[in-house]
Amino acid sequence: MTEIPFKGTLKEFSFPKILIYLNRTRKTGTLIIKTPAFTKKIFLIKGDAIFASSTYEDDRLGEMLLKAGKITMEQYDRSVELLKQTGKRQGAILVELGYLAPKDLFWGVKYQVKEIIYSIFHLEDAEYDFDEGEIPTQEVITLKMSMGNLIYEGVKRIDNWNRIRNEMPDTDSVLKLSSDPKNLFQKIELTSQDHEMLSVINGTKTIKELIDNSSMSSFEALKTLYVLWSIDMLEEKDKGVERADEAEETVSLHDILEPFSEEEEAFRKRVDEIYLNLERLSSNELLEINERADEETIKKNYYRLAKEFHPDRYFSSTDPEIKDKLTTIFDALTQAYNTTKDPKKREPEYVPSDEDQQKEAFDTALAKEQFRRGVEEFKKGNFWGASDSLRWATKLDPGRPKYWSYLSLSLSKIPNRLKEAELALLQAIKLEPYNAEHHANLGLIYMKAGMKKRAHSQFEKALKFDPENIRAKEGLEQTEK
Repeated sequence: MTEIPFKGTLKEFSFPKILIYLNRTRKTGTLIIKTPAFTKKIFLIKGDAIFASSTYEDDRLGEMLLKAGKITMEQYDRSVELLKQTGKRQGAILVELGYLAPKDLFWGVKYQVKEIIYSIFHLEDAEYDFDEGEIPTQEVITLKMSMGNLIYEGVKRIDNWNRIRNEMPDTDSVLKLSSDPKNLFQKIELTSQDHEMLSVINGTKTIKELIDNSSMSSFEALKTLYVLWSIDMLEEKDKGVERADEAEETVSLHDILEPFSEEEEAFRKRVDEIYLNLERLSSNELLEINERADEETIKKNYYRLAKEFHPDRYFSSTDPEIKDKLTTIFDALTQAYNTTKDPKKREPEYVPSDEDQQKEAFDTALAKEQFRRGVEEFKKGNFWGASDSLRWATKLDPGRPKYWSYLSLSLSKIPNRLKEAELALLQAIKLEPYNAEHHANLGLIYMKAGMKKRAHSQFEKALKFDPENIRAKEGLEQTEK
């Protein structure tokens, strides 16, 4: 993936590609879009857009509800009058006055957030700046929509022929389905036009041929390709590869479009089972193959499992923790596939060289030294220095839950680093899922962040593993008040 700087202009980097980069790298922070007339912000958590704000007057909630026909002009004017008098949020005022039902407010806020984001897709000349770190706002109503679907809907609103033509590859370029299952199996509601176009893309036709042979108009065909290109479902084929030598198709259109019919409870149990046993599963076991499996079988199994455990599946789940589990499983599957497809590294034949073993021993020793320094700096009250050393320890020897736990503790002492502290502790929990201290400490982090429900859940888990855990007992009492 091409690295995109955190600061630049939309002329240099297109808005869809910026969003995809932030999503794929699972960034948390605020994406700020500035023009001379207004500033718009998108708040992201682990790569997903959850809220948006704007200084443009027409982007305010009242104006949005008025244009959508949810309130009348008289109701709008009355709510604005009370807003100036009380300082309350306009949505709350509309509900209190009986002009809006709570469910309509819920719909309205999500509609407002999406419309603010969609409006940015029309911009061709604006500055952007991504401020990484904990987001400054905790909204009650948040957007729960896959980044792929968000980009898909936004790009569909672009009708500028020259812009679409300029942002696409040359018309003599050959397009093929993405080789990355994370792009293929995004949660996106495709249209019949998209299905039609995808059905004829086989890695041999140029953009010009796809447009000329389509039943759509030239503009509609190009725009359809542009939308699929923008969400990374399509990629340009390497010009160094002969078209006649195209590899056999790995995944069919039916595979991509067919939804899973698995019930949520069964799916969650399967996720939990694999997640808790990840460290014990070999690459072959994870990919559900044996040591005699050929390359085609390995690849098909990888794509099948990548679809089943795609992180976007969390959008249809009620479990707030399932996304992190899916992301971890998906990454493990990819790592297993990259290892197993190399014949030299196939299990059980692959044996690390002496050089590999020496490097591993050196890294382990260096990690211990960095951990020791981190603990010393923490005791001195130098939390920044402690977190730097402890982060090195986790990079050099990521399989030590103690390193992740101490890293989380040091980060929790630094302003605006609670999200990073949470992620570090989740890694410790992944390595030691039954360690009550990890769950109790995570509960304390959630308490500090004002997330009582999540804290309560973690304290309960800690007590399930250790009924006498003092921190968990005290935390549970506090969250029940």
